[in-house]
Amino acid sequence: MANLVEVSSSQQFEDLLKKSGKSLSVVHFSASWAPQCSQMNEVMGELAKEQPQVTFITLEAEGVPEVSEKYEISSVPTFLFFKSCEKIDRLDGAHAPELTKKVQKLASSAGVPAGGAEPPKEDLNERLKKLINAAPCMLFMKGSPQEPRCGFSRQIVQILKDHSIQYSSFDILSDEEVRQGLKTYSNWPTYPQVYVNGDLLGGLDIVKELAESGELENSCPKAETLEHKLKSVINRSPVMLFMKGNKEVAKCGFSRQIIEVMNSTGVDYDTFDILQDEEVRQGLKTYSNWPTYPQLYVKGELIGGLDIVKELKESGDLQSVLNGES
Repeated sequence: MANLVEVSSSQQFEDLLKKSGKSLSVVHFSASWAPQCSQMNEVMGELAKEQPQVTFITLEAEGVPEVSEKYEISSVPTFLFFKSCEKIDRLDGAHAPELTKKVQKLASSAGVPAGGAEPPKEDLNERLKKLINAAPCMLFMKGSPQEPRCGFSRQIVQILKDHSIQYSSFDILSDEEVRQGLKTYSNWPTYPQVYVNGDLLGGLDIVKELAESGELENSCPKAETLEHKLKSVINRSPVMLFMKGNKEVAKCGFSRQIIEVMNSTGVDYDTFDILQDEEVRQGLKTYSNWPTYPQLYVKGELIGGLDIVKELKESGDLQSVLNGES
């Protein structure tokens, strides 16, 4: 694809940014030894097909150190977003949904005409309130529970796990506005931060104290068991497909093929992106005794993977199986 380019020198990098002009450029600082970078390269490839007006650049962080140092790249994968040769946003870590969201948002936002005003933005405090109340227990951290990006975040994730606390998280490295704004909003200058029912509980030290005193379980919602969680997700819809990606953007060839077959039946179904929940991704393999993805369930029962779905279609039985008739 012409809009997906691998860069090997700082001069080539600068030339591409100049050539892109006011159009969006997305730069992936990667490393060949990091499997998460390979995964995000696949996401970049899919986005390049969807957004032909955007330039997608892959750059080996250690291979072009002058560029990495200039933009303070300390870990991979890291994504920088440019317009008119100016950096306008940044995303640290392998977060496919967040990358997709930022690309769509930044690609569709036109430049502000001379003398014009920017479109009104959602009030930051309102946005912070929504994030804080996105789940009964919210953890604002560096990285994700699967890949914490600082020692304090790693410690607090382990404590919450050890005490079976159910929570959702937000990666402050993915949004500088939230990262700085929440410090003022909560009057708490450091991260991580834990909120329960919209109120600040505190940071790592307070969570440690609550854990040591035995009060943490009473302060935060308990997590459901993995088996209960899997049963709940499997029965979310009469026909559930566990895959890499979703109906709109499949993230592997097998998932893409099964989506094509499913769409050809006209049967309504729901999907679950296993790339977004490592616990479900690994747990479902054991629960179903089926080691690969995609996996298709009808009325809570495993039908099988791509090969079985293909066989059912060829034999003419797929429609009745999806309708729960056999």
